[in-house]
Amino acid sequence: MDSFSEQLRAEAEPIWRQIFAHPFLREIKDGTLPLETFQNYLGQDYLYLEGFARCVAIALAKSPNADVLEEMAKRVMTPIERPLHHKLLAAAGLTLEDAQNSVPSPTNAGYVNHMLAVANREGLGPTAAAMLPCPWTYHMLREELGQSEHPLYGQWTSFYVSGLLEDSVAAWRSFVDRQAQQAGPEELEAMRQAFLTSSRYEWMFWEAAYRREQWPV
Repeated sequence: MDSFSEQLRAEAEPIWRQIFAHPFLREIKDGTLPLETFQNYLGQDYLYLEGFARCVAIALAKSPNADVLEEMAKRVMTPIERPLHHKLLAAAGLTLEDAQNSVPSPTNAGYVNHMLAVANREGLGPTAAAMLPCPWTYHMLREELGQSEHPLYGQWTSFYVSGLLEDSVAAWRSFVDRQAQQAGPEELEAMRQAFLTSSRYEWMFWEAAYRREQWPV
Protein backbone atom coordinates (compact mmCIF):
# COMPACT_ATOMS: atom_id res chain seq x y z
CA MET A 1 0.00 0.00 0.00
CA ASP A 2 1.29 3.46 -0.88
CA SER A 3 2.33 5.75 1.95
CA PHE A 4 0.16 8.77 2.62
CA SER A 5 2.73 11.11 1.10
CA GLU A 6 2.73 8.96 -2.05
CA GLN A 7 -1.06 9.18 -2.16
CA LEU A 8 -0.85 12.96 -1.88
CA ARG A 9 1.77 13.06 -4.61
CA ALA A 10 -0.46 10.99 -6.91
CA GLU A 11 -3.46 13.25 -6.31
CA ALA A 12 -1.36 16.34 -7.01
CA GLU A 13 0.05 14.89 -10.25
CA PRO A 14 -2.04 17.14 -12.59
CA ILE A 15 -0.79 20.21 -10.70
CA TRP A 16 2.80 19.04 -10.65
CA ARG A 17 2.71 18.31 -14.39
CA GLN A 18 1.88 21.96 -14.98
CA ILE A 19 4.66 23.05 -12.62
CA PHE A 20 7.34 21.13 -14.53
CA ALA A 21 5.99 22.32 -17.87
CA HIS A 22 6.02 25.99 -16.86
CA PRO A 23 7.82 28.29 -19.32
CA PHE A 24 9.94 29.77 -16.52
CA LEU A 25 11.61 26.40 -16.03
CA ARG A 26 11.78 25.61 -19.72
CA GLU A 27 13.50 28.92 -20.42
CA ILE A 28 15.89 28.29 -17.52
CA LYS A 29 16.79 24.99 -19.16
CA ASP A 30 17.47 26.46 -22.61
CA GLY A 31 19.03 29.68 -21.28
CA THR A 32 16.49 32.09 -22.78
CA LEU A 33 14.91 33.39 -19.56
CA PRO A 34 15.46 37.17 -19.33
CA LEU A 35 17.95 38.10 -16.63
CA GLU A 36 15.52 40.61 -15.10
CA THR A 37 12.97 37.81 -14.63
CA PHE A 38 15.52 35.63 -12.86
CA GLN A 39 16.61 38.54 -10.68
CA ASN A 40 12.99 39.08 -9.67
CA TYR A 41 12.65 35.39 -8.86
CA LEU A 42 15.77 35.41 -6.67
CA GLY A 43 14.42 38.28 -4.59
CA GLN A 44 11.04 36.64 -4.18
CA ASP A 45 12.53 33.25 -3.34
CA TYR A 46 14.81 34.84 -0.75
CA LEU A 47 11.77 36.32 1.00
CA TYR A 48 9.78 33.09 0.66
CA LEU A 49 12.50 31.08 2.41
CA GLU A 50 12.32 33.47 5.35
CA GLY A 51 8.64 32.63 5.68
CA PHE A 52 9.40 28.93 5.28
CA ALA A 53 11.93 29.17 8.12
CA ARG A 54 9.27 30.70 10.38
CA CYS A 55 7.00 27.76 9.60
CA VAL A 56 9.83 25.36 10.48
CA ALA A 57 10.08 27.03 13.88
CA ILE A 58 6.36 26.53 14.48
CA ALA A 59 6.59 22.91 13.31
CA LEU A 60 9.38 22.30 15.83
CA ALA A 61 7.17 23.64 18.59
CA LYS A 62 4.48 21.13 17.62
CA SER A 63 6.76 18.11 18.02
CA PRO A 64 4.87 15.56 20.14
CA ASN A 65 7.94 14.40 22.06
CA ALA A 66 11.65 15.00 22.54
CA ASP A 67 12.66 12.31 20.03
CA VAL A 68 10.66 13.88 17.21
CA LEU A 69 11.90 17.34 18.22
CA GLU A 70 15.52 16.20 18.00
CA GLU A 71 14.95 14.48 14.67
CA MET A 72 13.23 17.51 13.19
CA ALA A 73 15.85 19.93 14.44
CA LYS A 74 18.61 17.78 12.97
CA ARG A 75 17.00 17.19 9.59
CA VAL A 76 15.12 20.37 8.65
CA MET A 77 16.93 23.26 10.30
CA THR A 78 20.01 23.36 8.04
CA PRO A 79 19.65 26.39 5.72
CA ILE A 80 20.70 24.41 2.63
CA GLU A 81 19.63 26.99 0.06
CA ARG A 82 20.99 30.13 1.71
CA PRO A 83 24.59 29.69 0.43
CA LEU A 84 23.15 29.12 -3.05
CA HIS A 85 21.22 32.37 -2.81
CA HIS A 86 24.29 34.35 -1.80
CA LYS A 87 26.27 32.89 -4.69
CA LEU A 88 23.53 33.45 -7.27
CA LEU A 89 22.73 36.99 -6.14
CA ALA A 90 26.28 38.05 -6.85
CA ALA A 91 26.39 36.18 -10.16
CA ALA A 92 23.11 37.82 -11.21
CA GLY A 93 24.36 41.32 -10.41
CA LEU A 94 22.38 41.74 -7.19
CA THR A 95 23.35 42.41 -3.60
CA LEU A 96 21.99 40.85 -0.45
CA GLU A 97 20.35 44.18 0.31
CA ASP A 98 18.55 44.03 -3.04
CA ALA A 99 16.97 40.71 -2.04
CA GLN A 100 16.15 41.83 1.48
CA ASN A 101 14.49 45.00 0.18
CA SER A 102 12.29 43.15 -2.31
CA VAL A 103 8.54 43.55 -1.80
CA PRO A 104 6.72 40.20 -1.52
CA SER A 105 4.46 39.69 -4.51
CA PRO A 106 0.77 38.96 -3.89
CA THR A 107 1.38 35.28 -4.66
CA ASN A 108 4.44 35.12 -2.43
CA ALA A 109 2.58 36.73 0.45
CA GLY A 110 -0.39 34.43 -0.08
CA TYR A 111 1.75 31.30 -0.13
CA VAL A 112 3.64 32.18 3.04
CA ASN A 113 0.43 33.23 4.81
CA HIS A 114 -1.16 29.91 3.83
CA MET A 115 1.69 27.94 5.42
CA LEU A 116 1.73 30.13 8.53
CA ALA A 117 -2.04 29.80 8.92
CA VAL A 118 -1.85 26.01 8.72
CA ALA A 119 1.12 25.91 11.09
CA ASN A 120 -0.63 28.11 13.66
CA ARG A 121 -4.04 26.44 13.36
CA GLU A 122 -3.22 22.75 12.86
CA GLY A 123 -0.93 20.08 14.26
CA LEU A 124 2.35 18.71 12.96
CA GLY A 125 0.72 16.57 10.25
CA PRO A 126 -0.99 19.34 8.29
CA THR A 127 1.96 21.67 8.92
CA ALA A 128 4.41 19.20 7.43
CA ALA A 129 2.01 18.52 4.55
CA ALA A 130 1.80 22.24 3.77
CA MET A 131 5.60 22.53 3.68
CA LEU A 132 6.39 19.36 1.74
CA PRO A 133 5.52 20.42 -1.86
CA CYS A 134 8.23 23.08 -1.99
CA PRO A 135 11.30 20.89 -1.35
CA TRP A 136 9.74 17.91 -3.12
CA THR A 137 8.97 19.69 -6.39
CA TYR A 138 12.38 21.40 -6.39
CA HIS A 139 14.08 18.07 -5.72
CA MET A 140 12.26 16.58 -8.71
CA LEU A 141 13.72 19.22 -11.00
CA ARG A 142 16.78 17.00 -11.39
CA GLU A 143 14.57 14.53 -13.27
CA GLU A 144 12.07 16.91 -14.84
CA LEU A 145 14.42 19.70 -15.86
CA GLY A 146 18.00 18.49 -15.73
CA GLN A 147 21.14 20.59 -16.06
CA SER A 148 21.13 23.91 -17.90
CA GLU A 149 24.24 24.80 -19.87
CA HIS A 150 23.69 28.53 -19.30
CA PRO A 151 26.58 30.02 -17.25
CA LEU A 152 24.23 31.53 -14.65
CA TYR A 153 21.19 29.29 -14.75
CA GLY A 154 23.44 26.24 -14.76
CA GLN A 155 24.60 27.18 -11.26
CA TRP A 156 20.97 27.15 -10.14
CA THR A 157 20.04 23.83 -11.77
CA SER A 158 23.22 22.07 -10.62
CA PHE A 159 22.16 22.53 -6.99
CA TYR A 160 18.98 20.53 -7.53
CA VAL A 161 20.45 18.08 -10.05
CA SER A 162 23.06 17.11 -7.46
CA GLY A 163 20.27 16.03 -5.07
CA LEU A 164 21.05 18.31 -2.15
CA LEU A 165 17.37 18.42 -1.15
CA GLU A 166 17.02 14.65 -0.93
CA ASP A 167 17.41 14.47 2.86
CA SER A 168 15.04 17.39 3.38
CA VAL A 169 12.34 15.75 1.27
CA ALA A 170 12.79 12.45 3.10
CA ALA A 171 12.44 14.26 6.43
CA TRP A 172 9.23 16.08 5.59
CA ARG A 173 7.73 12.97 4.00
CA SER A 174 8.52 10.95 7.11
CA PHE A 175 6.75 13.48 9.32
CA VAL A 176 3.70 13.45 7.04
CA ASP A 177 3.57 9.66 6.89
CA ARG A 178 4.17 9.21 10.60
CA GLN A 179 1.39 11.60 11.56
CA ALA A 180 -0.96 10.10 8.98
CA GLN A 181 -0.67 6.68 10.61
CA GLN A 182 -2.29 8.00 13.77
CA ALA A 183 -4.53 10.70 12.33
CA GLY A 184 -8.31 10.55 12.14
CA PRO A 185 -10.36 11.41 9.04
CA GLU A 186 -10.56 15.11 9.87
CA GLU A 187 -6.81 15.52 10.27
CA LEU A 188 -6.11 13.45 7.16
CA GLU A 189 -8.36 15.76 5.16
CA ALA A 190 -6.59 18.79 6.63
CA MET A 191 -3.26 17.31 5.54
CA ARG A 192 -4.64 16.62 2.07
CA GLN A 193 -5.97 20.15 1.63
CA ALA A 194 -2.75 21.70 2.96
CA PHE A 195 -0.65 19.67 0.52
CA LEU A 196 -2.82 20.41 -2.51
CA THR A 197 -3.06 24.12 -1.72
CA SER A 198 0.72 24.39 -1.39
CA SER A 199 1.12 22.49 -4.65
CA ARG A 200 -1.14 25.03 -6.37
CA TYR A 201 0.87 27.85 -4.84
CA GLU A 202 4.05 26.27 -6.20
CA TRP A 203 2.70 26.66 -9.73
CA MET A 204 1.45 30.16 -8.93
CA PHE A 205 4.89 31.13 -7.60
CA TRP A 206 6.53 30.23 -10.93
CA GLU A 207 3.80 32.07 -12.81
CA ALA A 208 4.18 35.16 -10.63
CA ALA A 209 7.95 35.12 -11.10
CA TYR A 210 7.57 34.70 -14.85
CA ARG A 211 5.21 37.68 -15.06
CA ARG A 212 7.24 39.66 -12.48
CA GLU A 213 4.02 40.05 -10.55
CA GLN A 214 3.52 43.25 -8.59
CA TRP A 215 0.73 44.70 -6.50
CA PRO A 216 -1.79 46.38 -8.84
CA VAL A 217 -2.23 49.45 -6.62
